[in-house]
Amino acid sequence: MTSSQTPNDRPRRRATSPAGAGGGRPSPSFRSGSSAPAQPLVTRHEPAQPEVAGAPGTGRRRRGGRGRGTGADQTVQAQTPVAPVAAEVPNPRAQQPVVQPRVETVPAGADATVLPTDTTFAALGVPAPLVEVLTASGIASPFPIQVATLPDTLAGKDVLGRGRTGSGKTLAFSIPLVARLAGSGTKRQPRKPRALILVPTRELANQVSAVVDPLARALGMKTTTIFGGVGQNPQVQALSGGIDVLIACPGRLEDLIGQGHCDLSAVEVTILDEADHMADLGFLPGVKRLMDRTPKVGQRMLFSATLDNGVDVLVKRYLDHPKTHSVDPAVAPVSTMTHHVFRVDTLDKSQVVKELASGHDRVVLFTRTKHQAKKLAKQLTAGGVPAVDLHGNLSQNARERNLEAFTNGSTRVLCATDIAARGIHVDDVAIVVHVDPPAEHKAYLHRSGRTARAGAGGTVVTIATPDQAGEVRLLARQAGITPEVTAVKPGAREIVALTGPAAPYVEPAPVVEQPQGGGGGGNGGRRRSPAGGGASGGARSGGRSSGGSGGGSGRSSGPARTRAELAARAGQQPATRSRRGVR
Repeated sequence: MTSSQTPNDRPRRRATSPAGAGGGRPSPSFRSGSSAPAQPLVTRHEPAQPEVAGAPGTGRRRRGGRGRGTGADQTVQAQTPVAPVAAEVPNPRAQQPVVQPRVETVPAGADATVLPTDTTFAALGVPAPLVEVLTASGIASPFPIQVATLPDTLAGKDVLGRGRTGSGKTLAFSIPLVARLAGSGTKRQPRKPRALILVPTRELANQVSAVVDPLARALGMKTTTIFGGVGQNPQVQALSGGIDVLIACPGRLEDLIGQGHCDLSAVEVTILDEADHMADLGFLPGVKRLMDRTPKVGQRMLFSATLDNGVDVLVKRYLDHPKTHSVDPAVAPVSTMTHHVFRVDTLDKSQVVKELASGHDRVVLFTRTKHQAKKLAKQLTAGGVPAVDLHGNLSQNARERNLEAFTNGSTRVLCATDIAARGIHVDDVAIVVHVDPPAEHKAYLHRSGRTARAGAGGTVVTIATPDQAGEVRLLARQAGITPEVTAVKPGAREIVALTGPAAPYVEPAPVVEQPQGGGGGGNGGRRRSPAGGGASGGARSGGRSSGGSGGGSGRSSGPARTRAELAARAGQQPATRSRRGVR
């Protein structure tokens, strides 16, 4: 730089990457501003072409000339015709070194119905006994995710599948899992399951088991679930008797393996369900340790609503040339679902939520914290709207009891945290209410997926206070939805239009107060004896008498400050005598 040049006159060095053939790079399909049409989700590898120094479009630079290209060179590159290149949308999490043609391809961003749905399970190669079970369950035709993946999964190939919540992913991996085990001919052994399904939550484990178990029993196989929060003895006994399909959460499974109750060396098929959620919960290290214990020659499948947040590590390490099937874009709102944002004042929020939950249909209310879910359920029940809560602080028995009450219709309202956002399928949920907006758009889609399942309709309402307006706008943009935004007050016609007429008031059950100690009167057992005043005064004189000894009942309503005072309130002698060996 000469003395006459200023720092601003110095040419800037721009970090650039070598251009592909034709001097340009294909624009990623997930950018909405891309002018290239959506192309099938297929990884394309072009043969390497020799580069000639100085030739335009080759991306070769003169040594030491980075960032100093002349204007003439740029003009030549701009005038070079750009060959149309299919939008490369190889999933960044799925590595496909070997490219093979895919029969069923879905354009990125297209609706799932582009796949043929008029086919049958039998035409896809599903064994006849399983087709009978599906038909008896009322499942006559496969969903798009099943049409896309079954040919590869039944053939024993590793598969990476993505479909929105409620799209039938569970059945998509359950059918080939059972079919592959039935065709292998191996026998089950004690403590050595033949197939492993890893899931992030207990609720999802039970949900998967409800789908897999009927299919497995039709072919004479046994399944079991393993998760924490319950005693391990029944799980240990099931493993020792020999099982075919093990559905487990990573934490408890690692614990049982460490105790020698389980061995994964005989696993033939491994499935990771909701792998991105396991990554969100910090389960990936445990998942890797468990995957390392399975044979490398087995079939592996990974299904999830999204394929990001560390899932690529699992794909690279454990899947062998996986076939990638994505019947939905990364942001996939359901077309049969309507979205609303109710802008409310902070003081009106609780009443608006109550009115949304007061209809005759099933409603799921999502909160951010366990405490808020529990508090909301109590408030609604006390207000004549029976509700149950579902969150991580409940025991497994309490979770199952509350979920069963919501499922069988004895309670129409479920107040839940994000623990219920995945894997919980309850029919005919009419409204999902985000009492607290979720932290990210993926959580919004999963929460909302509790309604409008399997083609049914549903309504999603997000409650937004004035301080949450910007957060909710960003959330809707990231989720790819355009909600109807309305400012409402309690009793607004927009609320009645969604809920219909209010259900009858239900008198809450009386709360039985637990006695604190033995006996007691109207104060829950606090005052133990009508003569407690005099005894208390004597106790204070025999115990620590630090002034204020007037009036035996001076401190009867406050906490006891000495053991002697506590004993005196109970109508007993001070405990100081026992120290002298009187007893």
